[in-house]
Amino acid sequence: MTNPLCPPLHLPMTSNGTFDTVALKGQPFVLYFYPKDNTPGCTTEGGDFRDLHESFLAANCPVFGISRDSIKSHEGFKATQSYPFELVSDQDELACRAFDVIKNKKMYGKDVQGIERSTFVINRQGEIAKEWRAVKVPGHVAEVLAFVQTLK
Repeated sequence: MTNPLCPPLHLPMTSNGTFDTVALKGQPFVLYFYPKDNTPGCTTEGGDFRDLHESFLAANCPVFGISRDSIKSHEGFKATQSYPFELVSDQDELACRAFDVIKNKKMYGKDVQGIERSTFVINRQGEIAKEWRAVKVPGHVAEVLAFVQTLK
């Protein structure tokens, strides 16, 4: 049984770059979806990826964070938190819908649609090798790294 393929995506990212899943084929990568820049859980999760970034690079597996925030918001968040990886802007929810991470949530008693914190590891073949949904931040990034280190 094969893993599902990562959808072809072409989205803007920080550092005037373009996140292109087709161009990344042949190299594993981590794509983590988070709800919003500059919020406590998202800052903590990004900080954990930052703190283990060298280990991800040693495994030849770049990390990309993605949310619906604008590039301007991402650039400020990345600079403030000293993130060494790029943040992808998905304002039209193309990636969010493709990975099915938009979920109904309650916020201040109201129903809203938001990103469910989720992480995906894409392998060299462009397949989704592993996914984590409804992520709880403590210990999560270390678990992702441990999986990445098993990839051949």
